[in-house]
Amino acid sequence: MQLELFGDFSEISLEDIFAAYYECRKNKRNKTGALQFEVDLEKNLVGLWEKINSGTWQPRSSTVFIVEKPVTREIFAASFRDRIVHHLVIGKLNPLFEKYFIYDSYSCRKGKGTHFGVARASRFIRRREPAWVLKLDIRGYFMSINRNILYKKLELFINERYHAPDKEHIRALCRTIVYNDPTKNCIYHSPLKLWEKLPKDKSLFTAKKNCGLPIGNLTSQIFANFYLNGFDHFIKKDCGITKYGRYVDDFIIVHPSRIYLKKLIPKIQKYFKDNLGLILHSKKIYFQPCSNGVKFLGCFIKPSHIVINHRTIKNFKHSVFLRNNIVSDHKPDREERDKFISSVNSYLGILKHYKTYKKRKDIVMNYISPLWYKHTMLPSMEFGKIIKR
Repeated sequence: MQLELFGDFSEISLEDIFAAYYECRKNKRNKTGALQFEVDLEKNLVGLWEKINSGTWQPRSSTVFIVEKPVTREIFAASFRDRIVHHLVIGKLNPLFEKYFIYDSYSCRKGKGTHFGVARASRFIRRREPAWVLKLDIRGYFMSINRNILYKKLELFINERYHAPDKEHIRALCRTIVYNDPTKNCIYHSPLKLWEKLPKDKSLFTAKKNCGLPIGNLTSQIFANFYLNGFDHFIKKDCGITKYGRYVDDFIIVHPSRIYLKKLIPKIQKYFKDNLGLILHSKKIYFQPCSNGVKFLGCFIKPSHIVINHRTIKNFKHSVFLRNNIVSDHKPDREERDKFISSVNSYLGILKHYKTYKKRKDIVMNYISPLWYKHTMLPSMEFGKIIKR
């Protein structure tokens, strides 16, 4: 959908385009798309800047593939050029979103995230007086986001809170991004048979008309958080809930009254239906005393302690197994060594936040092939990180 320009307004500056590019290329420097774009960097950035300001920028084809860990998901990867635009838009809007979001929404926010969310949830249920915890999940959340509702919310937000001279450009870019259909002319990087394993409510190819955001785009992650922000304020202000936390579509509510929480479920269902076109997952309603604990963000949280999800340990071992096959077959090249180190360090970084010393030691000492230590160094005694030789 072509950008619609209205009246006389200031252009997005070339400096903003360069800033978005530098943000976009972090950790992407050696990717094929980034390397191709950088072959003629200045020309490409100036060309992108001109297209944005003339209202002729249109997203290019996305690459789509299936990932099966930790769960099966459909991922759309936008072109490097288009990801620069995503960073441009989010860079402009995120400071305003941060002022608008409640304290206890944890997704894609600096200084927050899963570990912060787990710590907050642990604090909620660690209380002396009896209380109940309600955990809810939205069915096929990303594929159920109504683009018309989302854009109306964004448009209203930008009109009321964004006062920079390039407002019309940012609003128009948001419209193009929201209404872009990445399933058209997409490039498949996974065998088509993998989509047979994917539930229909988890794929953009089977989403309802004008519904769904592509998982994998920065804008999708931030806009998905923004989409539920009104619900956050409804829970906190209208329902008077103080102990509430949400990570994307996964959220918990803690309250001393079992009866009040039970009555709250149909209110939430009605709010979702009337305001957002969403449906609660009927098989994922968890309603128990806090003393029983609750699964949240990859952990099982009890009043006395936190236990890491067994699936995380299982996935760590599986990842090590796959990479052991590589080093057993041949001398790993630089990219394979970097991926091995990155994968192991990622899992160790997650696990070290919890009481998992023995588990980390067991995997590092007994599961990782000794052949890898010709190319890497053993982690410290805390088993928190592996480094290159």
